[in-house]
Amino acid sequence: MKVICLLASPRPRSNSSALALEFCRAAEERGADVRVFKLNEMDYQGCQGCYACKTKLDHCALQDDLTEVFDQLSDADALVLATPVYFWDICGQLKLFVDRTFSLYGPNFMTDPNDHRLSGRKSLLFVQSQEDVAENHGDIFKKYKVFFKMAGFGRVELLRLCQADEPGVAASRTAEMARARELAGELLA
Repeated sequence: MKVICLLASPRPRSNSSALALEFCRAAEERGADVRVFKLNEMDYQGCQGCYACKTKLDHCALQDDLTEVFDQLSDADALVLATPVYFWDICGQLKLFVDRTFSLYGPNFMTDPNDHRLSGRKSLLFVQSQEDVAENHGDIFKKYKVFFKMAGFGRVELLRLCQADEPGVAASRTAEMARARELAGELLA
């Protein structure tokens, strides 16, 4: 089993990262090979809209630090995306990556929903941490889940931490930390 984890928060003691890393620890305990990437420390660009991934190549034409992430993703069983909520959406570091997942869609994705470059057996865990109450920002996951399913992820799950207004709060949220461990068992079964 192989897990790729992308930590998008720029904060060193990020709550979204803490939850994602708890999932990763549980995955490692189950024998998974885990690779963690900190997007804020990487050098990469967003999608250039060149369509080379649809017309000339079967991958993104850009060669930067995300190239390794996409290479690793090709044989991974699960992808973990961890993001804080900034201005009612995912943070910019993750948005650039999400835009680049356009390269996972096949050339006929508009007419054939099964035209993607992933196996459909891969799982995705979306970890969302926010300062706000649970009633707000529920639409973020719903929106991105559609894109992830179109990209070929078979199972897409949400792990959400609300009212996390200070760095380091996640460690004291035992229910959410336990759920991160449970999801490792479920998604890697």
